[in-house]
Amino acid sequence: MTNPFKKFRIDRLFFHSFAIVLILVIAVTAWTSYSNSSKALVQTTSHYQQRLLDELNNEITTRLDMIEQISLSSSRDNELTTFLRNRQDDFERYRRRVSVESALANLTYAIPLIQGIDLYMNEPMPSESQSYIQFRNIVDLDKQEWSKRLLKSDFAWSGEYTIPSFQGEVPVLSFARKIMYENDYLGVLVVHIKAKEIRQLLTGNSSGSNRIMADSEGKQILRIGETLEQNEWSKWIDLKSKKSGYVHIPGKAGSGNTLLVYSRMDNSIWTLIEFTSWKQITASSLKLAEWIGLIGIAAILLVLLLTHYLSKQFTKPIKQLVSAMKMYSVGGHKEELPTDYENEFGYLFSGYRKQNERIEELYLSLERRYEQQRKAEIEALQANINPHFLYNMLDQLNWMAIDAGQEELSRILELMGQMFRIGLSNGASFIKISEELLHIRCYLEIQQLRWGTGLEYRIEAAPEVQDLFLPKLTLQPFVENSIVHGFNKQSSGIVSIYIGRAAEALLISIDDNGSGLKQPEARPRKRHTGGYGIRNVRERIAGYFGSDYGVTLREREEGGTRVEVILPLLTEAPAQKLSVLRKS
Repeated sequence: MTNPFKKFRIDRLFFHSFAIVLILVIAVTAWTSYSNSSKALVQTTSHYQQRLLDELNNEITTRLDMIEQISLSSSRDNELTTFLRNRQDDFERYRRRVSVESALANLTYAIPLIQGIDLYMNEPMPSESQSYIQFRNIVDLDKQEWSKRLLKSDFAWSGEYTIPSFQGEVPVLSFARKIMYENDYLGVLVVHIKAKEIRQLLTGNSSGSNRIMADSEGKQILRIGETLEQNEWSKWIDLKSKKSGYVHIPGKAGSGNTLLVYSRMDNSIWTLIEFTSWKQITASSLKLAEWIGLIGIAAILLVLLLTHYLSKQFTKPIKQLVSAMKMYSVGGHKEELPTDYENEFGYLFSGYRKQNERIEELYLSLERRYEQQRKAEIEALQANINPHFLYNMLDQLNWMAIDAGQEELSRILELMGQMFRIGLSNGASFIKISEELLHIRCYLEIQQLRWGTGLEYRIEAAPEVQDLFLPKLTLQPFVENSIVHGFNKQSSGIVSIYIGRAAEALLISIDDNGSGLKQPEARPRKRHTGGYGIRNVRERIAGYFGSDYGVTLREREEGGTRVEVILPLLTEAPAQKLSVLRKS
């Protein structure tokens, strides 16, 4: 009987074998777990929590609505508005202050939920530090975080914070209401309620709960237990809807899933939210988990037995191939691989044999190329002798000119030596802009010595671009073209060079006041250096950077030619990719 692992495709054998077992395990596990626990547990838990949160929401709303009504009636009290209008003499104003303070103090004594009351006004009269009623300057209102909400509304609730009292720092929630009289803004009445009392209402009879109380805008007012951050839960609740509901929040890395149940009611501006860990909900399904575990263990045993058999058949040819690969060496001993496999292993063995044949051919080719490369390197080293020889000759000629008293010739030779040194650049293709500018200054100074006073030049380069890199000898062909061709019929000329940044690129502009691009046809052409040099720069820029960068030449309106070169901003010279084959 033919071994199926030598006849059929391995991927199909593995897929069919593992798929049958795994599908059975997954189907039984999914059916058992989801049918018996998940849906029922989530629905039961969310329904119970919604009813409880609705009851708590009603109770909290009743308490806080009472505070809002008390604040509203107090802000409309004639005695209070008369006092805030500040149109009495000092005695009458003091008398009204005592009356207002007494009325507000009675509210704090009558309603245990109130911790104290602050009245923000203009020119407040001093208050006793131990008093529950404090008269404060209206300019201090901006120091309170919740004061920004009063810009859009006549009243606002604050989140939980602490205020000083004779009992120490006390956590409170505050309700602030503007006091208006005939469209005049007189002050703000702030009622502080005890956060501890609201916290107890929010907790209810469920100790250990994780709950949040938020306002109509979704801003967190109070929290108990371990809850998600506001930016995590706010995106799961539609604050415009007045309906309660629940949502399953998937866990992030390091945290489990969470059931979020929230209560929103028509007669309440408050949203109550409860968070329950998914593990806590599914804790009662331990017995079901035991069944799932038993089924999983049985499936694992079956898979292990099948895997053991399959792996032996699968790994045998792989081991043969690995052994052959370890023993392989060019021109050495080669281990023979089986030829009776007709599936993927047969293709693999055949491909490996063909690969070895190509390696042998490539190795012979590399040996020949190495010899050619070695000869080319020797020739290149010999070719480098000539530029250095010429540079040394220029230096010797310079000293001879100095000895002969030819200062102008000596200067020209010195400038040529500097240009030659920069042109060599130790074989580098990219140099700094500062070095490129030194090269062009040397060239222009030589031309000035030739022209006398007829040639002028200006160079402007921003300091921040001096250390950037560009292909060497980028400027010289354009400047040479301006002098040789642009000024050939003039006794004077001006060359202006500007280098700076333009958006995310380097901009180089070269202007001259010569004859421009449209040259007379009858003019004799003495040399072709300018055309070749410009073409050389264009081709180098295209080869280095592609079509996004390049050179543009155009006529200037005032006469002459403008050259614009666009290059990338290079903070370092690009690495030169040299492929040198070396024989190991």
